[in-house]
Amino acid sequence: MDIALTSFADSDQPRVCPETDLILRDELEHGIVRLTMNRAEARNALSLEMIRQLMTQFESMAHDDKVRVVILAGAGPCFCAGHDLKELRANPDIDFHGKVFSLVGRLMLAIADFQRPVIAEVQGIATAAGCQLVATADIAIAAEDARFATPGVNIGLFCSTPMVALSRAVSSKHAMEMLLTGDMIGAKEAERIGLINRAVPASELTNTTMALAHKIAGKSIQTLKIGKGAFYRQLDMDLKHAYDYAAHVMTENMQALDAAEGIDAFLQKRKPVWQDC
Repeated sequence: MDIALTSFADSDQPRVCPETDLILRDELEHGIVRLTMNRAEARNALSLEMIRQLMTQFESMAHDDKVRVVILAGAGPCFCAGHDLKELRANPDIDFHGKVFSLVGRLMLAIADFQRPVIAEVQGIATAAGCQLVATADIAIAAEDARFATPGVNIGLFCSTPMVALSRAVSSKHAMEMLLTGDMIGAKEAERIGLINRAVPASELTNTTMALAHKIAGKSIQTLKIGKGAFYRQLDMDLKHAYDYAAHVMTENMQALDAAEGIDAFLQKRKPVWQDC
């Protein structure tokens, strides 16, 4: 299925940042934004500046309710090969290393705290911090020939920061196997262990991701905000506190105009008209 791309603005073409930028931003129809990591020649390795630019993009959209869904992709044949090891070796100072690893943690928190869904669209490889991005995204769709790994153990640099996201996305034993062996796994195995939602033919990757983004973008943005925030907050609670918290969230949610509209539309067998509040 072909999906037309249009801009938020009056132009018929998506707005794309200059190609010198490390993150390209395309504003598509229905509030869908595509962020593309733009270092294809370096397999989209996360340099310090690239991490900063990705952080800036999420910060700039944090309070923009025209943005309903974000798709995170990579330019060229790879999604993201992880940290820029050449940059790390060229800057051996401990303060620089601390800055890089701390900032990438803040980036992952920014994605988790971002109040709208983030979908990773994965082609080629997603390794180390690239795998961390996949694990951090709310949803991940991958090409069938995509591969994933946390290979730091093979070069004497354990994937400790990727471990945080990976261990929250898959079971501890699957995470430990990936972390301790550094082995690549295919998309079907990544789907089986829950690292990605599904694997699709490479030719269908973008259309599949866009169809999913369109479906989500058609929901009430207020409801999406409430739901994503509540999901991640309750994960670290014990069962009793999680249910108490969820009951509070649903009680507050029930007072929203969109909840009233949605329930009325369901009872009246019509399509809801969201007010996003």
